[in-house]
Amino acid sequence: HVQLVESGGDSVQAGGSLRLSCTASGYRGSSYCMAWFRQAPGKEREEVAAIHLINGRTYIRDSAQGRFTISQDNAKGAIDLQLNSLRPDDSAVYTCAAHPTDPGYLGRCRMTDFRYWGQGTQVTVS
Repeated sequence: HVQLVESGGDSVQAGGSLRLSCTASGYRGSSYCMAWFRQAPGKEREEVAAIHLINGRTYIRDSAQGRFTISQDNAKGAIDLQLNSLRPDDSAVYTCAAHPTDPGYLGRCRMTDFRYWGQGTQVTVS
């Protein structure tokens, strides 16, 4: 049973930074994609960033390029999302997601394949 637990959400002023963390448990094997999605009130959920835990390939949405960084902390069994230069339109509930891939998978994470979801953490930028 895969469980994902997010932390790090907070309220910050525009231009500030936050670091979100997602800790995973219950994985079978280690070949997983993990990602961050976000959803603001009245808007559809959108992908933010993704990383494959074995091949290391990452994805960052265009509007976050140069501001957000996704990384993995193998010691903690977690992924982190560093949010810099935050803007009010970054305000949303940020949710961690994961899905398994075939061993030896060399591609990027497909954002439509995620099946495990955390509860989310609120980021508010004013």
